[in-house]
Amino acid sequence: QVQLVESGGGLVQAGGSLRLSCAASGRTFSSYFMGWFRRAPGKEGDFVAAINWSDDNTYYAESVKGRFTISRDNAKNTVYLQMNSLKPEDTAVYYCAAARSYGAYYYSDSHYNYWGQGTQITVSS
Repeated sequence: QVQLVESGGGLVQAGGSLRLSCAASGRTFSSYFMGWFRRAPGKEGDFVAAINWSDDNTYYAESVKGRFTISRDNAKNTVYLQMNSLKPEDTAVYYCAAARSYGAYYYSDSHYNYWGQGTQITVSS
């Protein structure tokens, strides 16, 4: 069982930066495939980024590639999402998710077994 708690959300101007954190409980955190998703008002949820525990390979949505960076600290049971050059279209609730392993459909929310409660990011123009 893994429990996830996000933090670091808030209001930022376009062009600014934020770093989200996702603290996980559970002894096997280091073996989980971790991802970030977001859901904007009135829209479906979107994959943002993911990181593989075994090789630290990272995966990004095209819309955030080059601006967002996902990383993890297994010693702290925490995964991070550094968000730079934020745009108004990045406004959404951001969710941390954990999957028991890597899979080809890592970009699909159905791949993940555990979810955080979400944190709001608002980017003003």
